[in-house]
Amino acid sequence: MTSTSRPAPLHFKIVIDAAAPHAQADFWAATLHYELEDNSALIEKLLGFGAVPPELTVESHGRRAWRDLAAVRHPDDPFQEESGTGLGRRLLFQRVPEAKTVKNRVHLDVHAPEGRREEEVARLEALGASVQRQVKEAGGEWVVMTDPEGNEFCVH
Repeated sequence: MTSTSRPAPLHFKIVIDAAAPHAQADFWAATLHYELEDNSALIEKLLGFGAVPPELTVESHGRRAWRDLAAVRHPDDPFQEESGTGLGRRLLFQRVPEAKTVKNRVHLDVHAPEGRREEEVARLEALGASVQRQVKEAGGEWVVMTDPEGNEFCVH
């Protein structure tokens, strides 16, 4: 690496703890208009090799899925054909045994189309989100909501 070159940006995903990862993935896929990842081809291959036990899988949307993990990805971003894993904007929900107990330290901001925040909030409520409060400050207005498991997010 020369002194004028910069390291390549790192790929990342946002991982969210969940009691019900598949339900959370369904909610957030609908919220963001993302796609559910389909890992069934990889799972079937690993099951066929005996590399993973069937107990680590469930049926979701008519196909084999990981029991404790579910992900959603932006529909325009690349993904691995063999595994179904997204290579761009992605949320991964992982099952954890404990319930959420405190305010999130990281949250998502969802940006509604211009002039359609109220309509978007109503759509998200119909999906299972709850309004916590409306914020009006000098820097802007937004609605603080929670997803079905109580994770805070904002709608701008």
